[in-house]
Amino acid sequence: QLQLVESGGGLVQPGGSLRLSCAASGGTLNAYAIGWFRQAPGKEREGVARISASGGSTYYADSVKGRFTISRDNAKNTVYLQMNSLKSEDTAVYYCAVRVRNSAPLRPEDYVYWGQGTQVTVSS
Repeated sequence: QLQLVESGGGLVQPGGSLRLSCAASGGTLNAYAIGWFRQAPGKEREGVARISASGGSTYYADSVKGRFTISRDNAKNTVYLQMNSLKSEDTAVYYCAVRVRNSAPLRPEDYVYWGQGTQVTVSS
């Protein structure tokens, strides 16, 4: 069964950068659109970015547009999230997942095979 593992989180100062990775095992990501989501304490899970199976199409939440970049390397079976100009409000656990339905770009109910998440903390 396909399993996703997120990595790359950590503590960073406001204005800093991190690159998250979403690596797959037990199968290939090549045929799937992949989404990145985040969940802060006491808040609902929200979509951050999505990339198509080919990598040719991307979608971003307004809150991260211009600061985050999603990309993928199908040869490495990995999807990335480059996060620049980080703000305290970006603090959350970040998850990746496989898109299996097409009702909306970043609707969590359309995604499966969630990873365990990686913590991102933006603080001085």
